[in-house]
Amino acid sequence: MTWSNEDDVPHTVASSGKAFKSKALDTSDKFSFTFTTPGTYDYFCSVHPHMTGAVVVEAATGSNAAQ
Repeated sequence: MTWSNEDDVPHTVASSGKAFKSKALDTSDKFSFTFTTPGTYDYFCSVHPHMTGAVVVEAATGSNAAQ
């Protein structure tokens, strides 16, 4: 997942469960994190703690085997 700051003030992306934390992102800066375990990952901006979100990672289903 990649977050991009499109605001004119700095923001961060910090996991409530401490799985990830970005540096302060200035305008147009990006932060990426690869999720490998299914679950719900709550996050917030440590500069503006009222700004929150969540990423839901689901287990892969089906088969990618060639027919």
